[in-house]
Amino acid sequence: MSCIDIIADYGLRSIGIGERLLPRSDFTLCHQFTLIGSGMIWNIYFGIVALVSGFVLATAVAVGKAARSAWVRKPSEWFIFVFRGSPLFIQFFFAYFLFLSLKQSVPIFAPFTAAWLGALVVLFLNTAAYSGEIFYGALQSIPKGDVEAADAYGMVGWTRFRRVIWPTMLRLAWPAYTNEAIFLFHATTLVYFSGFPAWQQRGDALYYASYFADKTFNPFVPYPILAGYFIVLTLIVVGIFGLINRKLNRHLPQNSRQKIRLRPNLIR
Repeated sequence: MSCIDIIADYGLRSIGIGERLLPRSDFTLCHQFTLIGSGMIWNIYFGIVALVSGFVLATAVAVGKAARSAWVRKPSEWFIFVFRGSPLFIQFFFAYFLFLSLKQSVPIFAPFTAAWLGALVVLFLNTAAYSGEIFYGALQSIPKGDVEAADAYGMVGWTRFRRVIWPTMLRLAWPAYTNEAIFLFHATTLVYFSGFPAWQQRGDALYYASYFADKTFNPFVPYPILAGYFIVLTLIVVGIFGLINRKLNRHLPQNSRQKIRLRPNLIR
């Protein structure tokens, strides 16, 4: 079987297109590159959807934490505390068994026991909590003069937030938010090792890398391949976020623009 045939058979296997059964023997580099790359589809799906939806909630949580009313501030503070204070792996574990219990009494929760939705909810809430804290710190760092200038122009309420506060918050938070986005994509590898089952062996990239490591008793081939895919994905994320960062800071002098620096989290 040529590499072209392997790609045709297994390139989209993780989403149910192609061969149903995994190869059992005679593994080649093409098999490993193809199946691990196929699994990356799920990692990208989890990362993009959680990042986009989490961005909206993170903005609301940050504004809520900065609110004067305790009825608004306290729920935001506790939301951030709970999801930042507990390990992501444990959040996956408890979420799966919570959805499994709810499914037995309320059938509408059945889709939440599948990784494509249940794990996505956990990632969405987790990244919203971390991003919300980043955005809150940026809100607290907005120069007072910017707000006073907006008041002097007669901007109030939503207009002031949309045209002055929110853009400044994003500009200040973007370098740190870029690192959160990178870590979110890396965290997607925990999905199929935390309770959510891989239906018909359709898992993510780490799922297939572990499969080859178990079958060949040689982890030094599939895991470097997996790392290579994530390095490429990280470069793409840094490139896209770098362009957005440049657009957010386009009005500033060149020497005043914040540059994105990778600061990997050693523990979540």
